[in-house]
Amino acid sequence: MKTVIMAGGLGTRIRSVAPNIPKPMIPVGGKPVLEHNIICLRDQGFADLILTVSHMAGKIIDYFGNGQRLGVHIEYYEESQPLGNAGALFKLRNQLTDPFLLLNGDSVFDIDFHRLIAYHNEKNALVTLFTHPNSHPYDSGVLITDQNNAVISWLAKEDPRPEWYANRVNAGIHVIDPRVLDMSGIRSEDVGTSVGGNPIKVDLDRQILKPLCGSGRMYCYNSPEYVKDMGTPERYKAVCSDFDTGKVHERNLRNKQRAVFLDRDGTINRYVGFLRNIDDFVLVDGAAEAIRRINNSGYLAIVVTNQPVIARGEVTEAQLRRIHDKMESLLGKEGAYLDAVYYCPHHPDKGFEGEVPELKINCKCRKPKPGMLLDAASEFNIDLSRSWMVGDSRNDILAGKAAGCRTALIGSEDYSQDCTVSSLMEFSAVFQNNR
Repeated sequence: MKTVIMAGGLGTRIRSVAPNIPKPMIPVGGKPVLEHNIICLRDQGFADLILTVSHMAGKIIDYFGNGQRLGVHIEYYEESQPLGNAGALFKLRNQLTDPFLLLNGDSVFDIDFHRLIAYHNEKNALVTLFTHPNSHPYDSGVLITDQNNAVISWLAKEDPRPEWYANRVNAGIHVIDPRVLDMSGIRSEDVGTSVGGNPIKVDLDRQILKPLCGSGRMYCYNSPEYVKDMGTPERYKAVCSDFDTGKVHERNLRNKQRAVFLDRDGTINRYVGFLRNIDDFVLVDGAAEAIRRINNSGYLAIVVTNQPVIARGEVTEAQLRRIHDKMESLLGKEGAYLDAVYYCPHHPDKGFEGEVPELKINCKCRKPKPGMLLDAASEFNIDLSRSWMVGDSRNDILAGKAAGCRTALIGSEDYSQDCTVSSLMEFSAVFQNNR
């Protein structure tokens, strides 16, 4: 599979860090960020690269040459005039005969590309977008999907958005079938030509990808792996710190992960019995700060919650997703995020008016059974013996123990848990000293 790396950006917001070199050449850990990216690709077998370059292109070409020094093959497309962030793809159309990777060359990343491509193939997608949660979704572009992760709408940061939405941000890593270029109606020969004195440019998101929303052919691949834009001095400082501490590489899902599994009701939000109304969802004091600490620790923050209200016919799955959107939005406003949310919709007891018969089963996922934790461990390559389960009930503790996790109870009962705390906030303080 060919990889196209967009390496022509001006980097205007970060010029104070490195005013005389192109943004992809800014050093992280003693090497240009673009070199780290190429090595990550090479080590996974992606060695056929095309770099699109423009601003200070000579410095990039002189440094990397044909790629032989790094064990890859590099070709270049140099824009003599800016073509937008997708214009070069049309000029390269004859070389892009099969699905290809498209990456931003000035982001810091370390991900398992084979997982991403397998997902793309499984979905039979035209486009797959690598997405993840971040600590500032309110000023990021977010993607709205259906229950199968097909993109319904694409909200740029300046677009109006619903009150509540999932924290799902485009990370700038894509698998693209070149047929979507043809579907755009843009002709290669027109790109770069002058109209009214201005060259025709192509915007990847607005002109190529957003029109696919609702088609069922563009999907989100949600992953907690490390991908960060270093577009500002503050973000550059943060990614350098993450690289130095090993966090960048550790998050690659080829490596074993650690997680804090979190019950929902009574742990993250106030307990109100069976929560049926979205207006009753209120964060527990300190919950966002506690989850932010988990985010910063390098552990994944994953919710595992029993939701028998689905089987009882009291809440639909669409309504539950909206409640979880509210949870993610409230956390995002305070700089915290969840890496995944798992829920069990089943309930073994029958006899409720409006119940859903096919969900009235004795399943493997309802706590105290460990099914949700085991599913998460499989999906995210989690070492359960180095992970925690935190909740406010006996079922939470038993599920954590059955999965092989350390356990923390919010409460005062004794279920042989490893730790007893008064709140998630208190757990986050204890957890930082017992990792």
